[in-house]
Amino acid sequence: MKPLVFLILTLCVVNITTAQTNPVDTSKYPPLTTFTAQEDHANMMKQLGITEVRPGKSGDPTNPNSANYDEAIANPCPELPEILVTEKGKKVTTVDMWWKTRRPELVELFEREVYGRIPDNVPSVTWKVEIVDNERVGRVPVVAKKLVGHVDNSAYPLINVDIEMVVVIPTNVKGPVPVLMMFGNPQLPAPAQPSTEDLEKINKSFKSMMIDYDPEMEAIFNRYPAYNPITRLAGPGFFAPPVDGNSPPTEQLLAAGWGYATISTASIQADNGAGLTRGIIGLVNKGQPRTPEQWGSLRAWAWGAARGLDYLETDPLVDAKKVGIEGVSRYGKAALVTLVFENRFAIGLIGSSGKGGAALHRRIFGETVENLGSSGEYHWMAGNYIKYSAEKGKFGKMTGCDLPVDSHEFIAMAAPKPTFISYGIPEKGDALWLDQKGSYMSTIAAGSVFKLLGAKDLGVSNNYITEVMPPMLTDMLDGELAWRQHDGGHTDAPNVQFFIPWANKKLGYEK
Repeated sequence: MKPLVFLILTLCVVNITTAQTNPVDTSKYPPLTTFTAQEDHANMMKQLGITEVRPGKSGDPTNPNSANYDEAIANPCPELPEILVTEKGKKVTTVDMWWKTRRPELVELFEREVYGRIPDNVPSVTWKVEIVDNERVGRVPVVAKKLVGHVDNSAYPLINVDIEMVVVIPTNVKGPVPVLMMFGNPQLPAPAQPSTEDLEKINKSFKSMMIDYDPEMEAIFNRYPAYNPITRLAGPGFFAPPVDGNSPPTEQLLAAGWGYATISTASIQADNGAGLTRGIIGLVNKGQPRTPEQWGSLRAWAWGAARGLDYLETDPLVDAKKVGIEGVSRYGKAALVTLVFENRFAIGLIGSSGKGGAALHRRIFGETVENLGSSGEYHWMAGNYIKYSAEKGKFGKMTGCDLPVDSHEFIAMAAPKPTFISYGIPEKGDALWLDQKGSYMSTIAAGSVFKLLGAKDLGVSNNYITEVMPPMLTDMLDGELAWRQHDGGHTDAPNVQFFIPWANKKLGYEK
C-alpha cells in the first residue's frame, strides 16, 4: 500500500474508533423533533389557537399581494405608544422612574410579544483558542485568534453547539483596545507565512512525500531542479495602499487602533424555522418545539454575541468596556437586539435593519408584520409575534396596530449607550422594503429617552409625524443617538469612516 494512502486510512480508522468509544444512549433523552419550517409554524399556530394568518407581502410589484409604498396609507395607526408613560398612566419624569419602572415594563413586553425570553436553564460556554497567528492586515500587524465556544450539552448530548469566532487585534498600538463585534462569517484575515528556511524544509519534505507516493515525480523534479511546489504568497506589507473611507471596514478599524471580532450566527442558531429544534434554542428545549414566549433566532444570536464578549473580557489586549456590536439587514436587527438586551455592549452600529430592527412595526410600508410573523422570517421572533398576523383564531383578527410596543421604544431602551442607525439608498440597492422613513420616525421618537437620561439625540424635535427625514449624506452625529444615510446600497460600509471617529469621541478613546 502507498504510504500516503496508508496514512489517510489509518487516520480514518482512528477517528471512527474514537467516535465509537463514546456512544450516546439516545433512550435516556427525549427524541429529537424534526420539523420543516411549515410544520414548526403550524405547531406554533396551534399553540396560539390561530386558525388563519395573513401572508407576508411580496416584493414583486406585479403580485396582487405586493408591498405598499404609498405614504398616504402607510400609517393606519399613526399615534405611537407613549414611551414615557407607565402602564398605570403615570408620566416618566425622572431617571429613576425610567430604570426602575418604565424600562422593566418595556423589557417584559418586548420579551413576551416580540423577541422572546431566554430560558433560565441555558448552559455555560467554554472557550478554546484553536489558532493564534501573528499576521498583517494591510500595513497593520495583528494577532489573530480563531476560537470555538463549546456549549455544555451534557443535559442533552443529542445536540452539539460550538460557537465560532475570530478575533483580530492590532499590535502596533498601546492596548487594551476597543473591539467591534460583527455578525458574519469568521475567517482569519491571512495566514502568516513560513520563513525562507522553513519554506525550504517544507518543500524538501513535500517533494519526498510526492516521490514516495509516485516515483515518476522524481524525474519531473530532476528536470526542473529549481522548482518548488510551494511558493510564497505576495504579502501586502508596506506595499499595501493607505487606508481611507473606501477601504474594507476591518482595515479602517485596525488602522484606527480598533480590533474586531466576527461571530458566526449559523454556529449559534440556524436562520430558518426548521432549525428551531436544533442550535442553542433546540439544545435548551432538548430537541422539542418552542413555546410562544420563548426566544427566536435574533435573541439567540444576541445571546451568542454576549458569550463572545465573555471571552473578550478575559483577553488582556481588549478593553472589554469598549466593545461594540455591528450588523446589517437581519444582522442589523440582531445587533440592535444585542445592544438593548446585553447591557455590557457599549456601542452599536445598526445597519439597514428594517422591520424587527429600527423600522416601526405598525407601519405598512415594504416589509410588514406578516412577513415577520407568517412567512419565512417568523423564526427570528417570539412565537407570540405571529398573533399580529392572525386573521382568525381565539384572539380574533390582530395587526401591527395591536402591538403594545413599537421600535421607537426598543431603540430608546438602548439609551444612553451610543446608538448609530445607518441606512443606504434604494437607488443603490438598500431597498424601500426596509422602510428608511419608518426607521427615521422611530429614531426621532426614541430621542426623548436619550434626553431624559442626559444624553443627546438627533438634535431635532421628537415629533415623529412632522420631522422630515433629511437628504442622504446628512450627518446627524452630534449625540449619543446618531443617524446617517449614506449613498450606497445594502451595507453599512460607507458609514464606517463616520462611525469610527464618532465612536472614539463617545467612548473617550484615543489611539
